[in-house]
Amino acid sequence: MSRISLIGAPVDSGQRRRGCLMGPIAYRVAGIEPLLAELGHDVTDLGDVALGELPQADCVNPTVDQLPETLGWTHALRQRVAEALESGTIPVVLGGDHSLALGTVTGSAEHAARAGRPLFLLWLDAHSDFHTPLTTESGNLHGTPVAYIAGREGFDAFPPFPLPVPGKNICMFGIRSVDSAEHAALRTTEITVNDMRVLDERGIVAPLREFLDQVRSADAMLHVSLDVDFLDPSIAPAVGTTVPGGATFREAHLVCELLHESGLMTSLDLVELNPFLDERGRTARLMVDLAASLFGKKVFDRPTRSFL
Repeated sequence: MSRISLIGAPVDSGQRRRGCLMGPIAYRVAGIEPLLAELGHDVTDLGDVALGELPQADCVNPTVDQLPETLGWTHALRQRVAEALESGTIPVVLGGDHSLALGTVTGSAEHAARAGRPLFLLWLDAHSDFHTPLTTESGNLHGTPVAYIAGREGFDAFPPFPLPVPGKNICMFGIRSVDSAEHAALRTTEITVNDMRVLDERGIVAPLREFLDQVRSADAMLHVSLDVDFLDPSIAPAVGTTVPGGATFREAHLVCELLHESGLMTSLDLVELNPFLDERGRTARLMVDLAASLFGKKVFDRPTRSFL
């Protein structure tokens, strides 16, 4: 049994397509709390994080959008996630766009540093999110978290990351949309990029187990960040950044079951759910179903049901 803290993060500042702020309530309506409780876990819903007073901030890159709001969320989520970990619970952050990871992973890193343990990051996403505020052309800050976490320059407006996560501790999984600037930057790091070509050739299990073996041998904490667009849009349409060729239903559940069996995950993001783009809650229910797999439900436990 795990003690789980649900943390709502109605973040919509990392991109320009409105709707992700409705993500937390969609997860709740889809039944995430009772489903995890049915699995025997002690689940507490801490409600939604609220923004405090926004800092004054600007960037030399004029395309950067909603920087003060994103900085506000970064501070608030860092504090809430660190507090949840200090209390001995697993924070499950219900997002919200992926810029929320600027705060959630910072909170995890802060706690890991206090505990004297390394932090590893599993990034389940179609995108590498390895831009900085200085290199982004879109100005959308949901494309920057991994660069911040890895210690790239260009984040002067942000609080210093507690201890940048070494590239060898970061694994990108399911990647299939990386622009040339990100690709060039990634080639200078030790980050493991398991793109869909790798997964097609090697399968899901071997590369994931290799990464988890590294986490285990380092006695590390593991932050998992699961983006809706990790999934193929045919099964998960409620995201503003769809990329064809994503994980199937079976592949996604296999990833989640392997993570549960490892017992290594210490914090979790569920991000980029935009209910405004969903089909009768289809994507929200799937993401909740995957969360259940992350906490012990087996794929053969699912009942037969008609498609809604």
